[in-house]
Amino acid sequence: MTDKYEDEVIQEEDHENKDENRRGPEKFCSLCRRSERQAGRMIDLPNNIHICSDCMQRSFDTMNQQMSSGKFNYNDIFNMPGVSMVDLGSFQNQMSQQQSAPKKKKEEKHKPVLDLKKIPAPHKIKAALDEYVIGQDYAKKVMSVAVYNHYKRVATDTMDEIEIEKSNMLMIGPTGSGKTYLVKTLARLLDVPLAIADATSLTEAGYIGDDIESVVSKLLAAADNDVEKAEHGIIFIDEIDKIAKKKNTNQRDVSGEAVQQGMLKLLEGSEVEVPVGANSKNAMVPLTTVNTRNILFICGGAFPDLENIIKERLNKQASIGFYADLKDKYDNDPHILEKVTVDDIKSFGMIPEFIGRLPIIFTLDGLSEDMLVKILMEPKNAILKQYQKLLALDEVKLEFDEGALHAIAAKAMEKKTGARALRAILEEYMLDIMYEIPKDDNIGQVVITREYIEGNGGPKILLRGQEIPLLETAQ
Repeated sequence: MTDKYEDEVIQEEDHENKDENRRGPEKFCSLCRRSERQAGRMIDLPNNIHICSDCMQRSFDTMNQQMSSGKFNYNDIFNMPGVSMVDLGSFQNQMSQQQSAPKKKKEEKHKPVLDLKKIPAPHKIKAALDEYVIGQDYAKKVMSVAVYNHYKRVATDTMDEIEIEKSNMLMIGPTGSGKTYLVKTLARLLDVPLAIADATSLTEAGYIGDDIESVVSKLLAAADNDVEKAEHGIIFIDEIDKIAKKKNTNQRDVSGEAVQQGMLKLLEGSEVEVPVGANSKNAMVPLTTVNTRNILFICGGAFPDLENIIKERLNKQASIGFYADLKDKYDNDPHILEKVTVDDIKSFGMIPEFIGRLPIIFTLDGLSEDMLVKILMEPKNAILKQYQKLLALDEVKLEFDEGALHAIAAKAMEKKTGARALRAILEEYMLDIMYEIPKDDNIGQVVITREYIEGNGGPKILLRGQEIPLLETAQ
């Protein structure tokens, strides 16, 4: 194998040497002194004079300027020593041929962007989501199937005459239930570019704010300006409920129904001109065309007061008589959002054309206290594991007893901001511990107790060599 490789290298070198001998000695421009390798092919003049195309173009420009000003005289050329009659038109033709002749590129074989065999099955996608997201089993199942079918559609593309439609999604859930986190985990798992846009900043074209195409430009930036890669990415538009139709207003609705109207073609699939490296179009930024046909759109929103619309519809359906449902039957129902219909979303302010382009609609459950305790402990990057790692760098063990975990979850439930409240509560109680621990090198373990969280005591501080396992602290 090595002999064969050496023979090929020798043949290539011989071929290059023959080409150089055929060309003759290297030429240099008589004006700028650049070589033919640097400046490109030279224009040959009598008396062994060579001029590159750049210098020749500058000469033409100078002559044209002088002719227009009346300072140029053709007789001066003929009186120059050593210069004979020259056909300048032939040089211009020669230059135009050199500039217009495109270099032939090798034909690249078209390779499919996605391999159908490498797309993980829905149960594998859900299993990977389970490692990071607690609960929301129905939402994870729906997303796994929708994403799997979408990328099967992208991989097969035009395999036959049956065209598979896009599986855009609309996810509805209270704040802090994990909508954005689910999408981030999904994009990381599939290794595809992800753009997260906020619908609150979008306005109709021509008004101050982000144009609708800005969500595609964010995806292009996430794909390192690779158009082909961006055309198979995911766009998550958060706070989609903020572009609902405004009710009882006499002003132009530039950030509500107008944005929904502008997004229709984007969701369905169209070619959009977006700036490269910027969010706004202007004369100084180049534009490129991105086809949104194979981009998966996921819209999410908290949809506040949607529960009241659902309750109103359900109460209207209640019968009259001894066996009729009570008006307050659904007031404390934690799963009221699961009963949502397309008509409820229309009543909220989303136009029918917009909802029709989001065929997969599902809801996320509000978080209970037990779910918050699991969120604290079980995910791969759980909040408690992050604090334990921070203190482990100081060679200190950090433990939480079970009562402390439930006390933290109870405080988070009171804030009604979902899992986001957990970090704020932990920061408050861990501040003094993180400040005092580095002062004393003898501390070996810290145990957070329910009394410390409830304000009736302090954490247990144990010196090195006195550490006890978590099971004993829980008792």
